[in-house]
Amino acid sequence: MEFSVEGLACRRGELRVLEGVGFTLTPGEAVILRGPNGAGKTTLLRCLAGLTPPLEGKMSFSPDDVAYAGHLDGLKAQLTGAENLRFWAAIYGSDQIDTAVAQFDLEGLLDRQAQHMSAGQKRRLALARLMLTGRKIWALDEPTVSLDTQNVARFARCVESHLATGGSAIIATHIDLGLPNARVLDVGPFKASAASDQLDPFLEDMI
Repeated sequence: MEFSVEGLACRRGELRVLEGVGFTLTPGEAVILRGPNGAGKTTLLRCLAGLTPPLEGKMSFSPDDVAYAGHLDGLKAQLTGAENLRFWAAIYGSDQIDTAVAQFDLEGLLDRQAQHMSAGQKRRLALARLMLTGRKIWALDEPTVSLDTQNVARFARCVESHLATGGSAIIATHIDLGLPNARVLDVGPFKASAASDQLDPFLEDMI
C-alpha cells in the first residue's frame, strides 16, 4: 500500500513553517529529508507523526501508522534497560524484546538504569524501541546522534530490515546510511512564504 501526503502545511507554535508539501512513500522505501537548520525537517516529521496537527492538506495514513523517534530519548531514568523496553513493549501489545536487544547489542545494559548509561547507550536503547511498535512508517529525526561508527552501521541494518519486510521510513539525517531504495526530499522548496520574515533565530535549530 502506497502512502501519500498532499498539500500539507505545518506549523511550529504559531509560525507557519511549511506549505504545499507532497510526496509518496511505498512499502520498502526510505525518504531522506534534507535542508539547512531551520528548514522545517523536524516540524514535518512531528506533523506526520500527529504530534502537531497540520494546518491544511491530507495524509493517506493515520498517525497510528507512524513510530516517531526525535531528539529526546524518551527513557525513564530510574528504570533499567530491560524495564524500559518491557514498558514500551507492553504499550504496543508485545511481550518480546529479544530481537530488539540483539539488534542493538543491549545485553550488557539490561540491568543498568538508564540514568547511568552514556549518551550513545541511551540512544541505542531508545532506537530499539522502534522494533517493538509494529508500525509501518518510521519517522526519524537525526537518529544517529551520539552513535559511533559501529552503531550507526547497526542502526542502518535495522532500518534495512524494516524496509525489507515492507516497512517505510522518513529520516532527517546528514549521514549517508547506505539504504536501498532511498531517495532524497529537499524541504527547502516547501518553505512557507512568511517563514523567512517571522522566524526567530532561537527557533531555527528546533524546527
